[in-house]
Amino acid sequence: MIELKKRIITSIFLIILLYLMYIYNYILIISLIVISLIVWIEFFGIILKIFYKNDLKNKIYRHFFKGLSLIYLSLLSFLIIFIFINQNDFKFFAIYSFLVAIASDIGGILFGKFFKGRKLTKISPKKTISGSIGSFVFSMLLIFIFSKNFENYSFMKVIFFTVSISLISQIGDLFISYLKRKAKVKDTSNTLPGHGGFLDRVDGIIFALPYGIYMSKILF
Repeated sequence: MIELKKRIITSIFLIILLYLMYIYNYILIISLIVISLIVWIEFFGIILKIFYKNDLKNKIYRHFFKGLSLIYLSLLSFLIIFIFINQNDFKFFAIYSFLVAIASDIGGILFGKFFKGRKLTKISPKKTISGSIGSFVFSMLLIFIFSKNFENYSFMKVIFFTVSISLISQIGDLFISYLKRKAKVKDTSNTLPGHGGFLDRVDGIIFALPYGIYMSKILF
């Protein structure tokens, strides 16, 4: 429960930061640069632990993932900055995708803690099927909170949009969990209380956000 409280408090802090990023462009730009840099360092730290040998094959893998992750995070940051500064139609969907990823994380923790049950996968022993269901349930609650924003769209499309973002967020979480398992570490760092590192917190978001923006263009 102490760990759960830490995660919820940190999540609230991140939501407040998102709000400030929404209002002030300079906070948005500075925050994205700092967070992206920290996430990249944490990710590369995991890669170094996985491909620690100094033979040619491991060196190639290290440089490949180092460059790929830097390009991906840079493009994602520029995309978010462009969307928010230019105030285009994707701004709402970017924020919504972010909140779905956070709701998925909180829902997964709460349902997993209280209902427990069968493990979801060997990749992450703490994740359960009930937790995954909780992620979808909490995500769909946002549909009713933002009902006015979706009143001109098909309800089935909104459900698919929300559930699929939650799914991508969970897959992103599992992917980073897989890498941590390979690297034999619990957290990417200890920067955020109850969450580990920034990468531990945004593992689902960095995949859900671009997916949500892309799918919003297709569906809406």
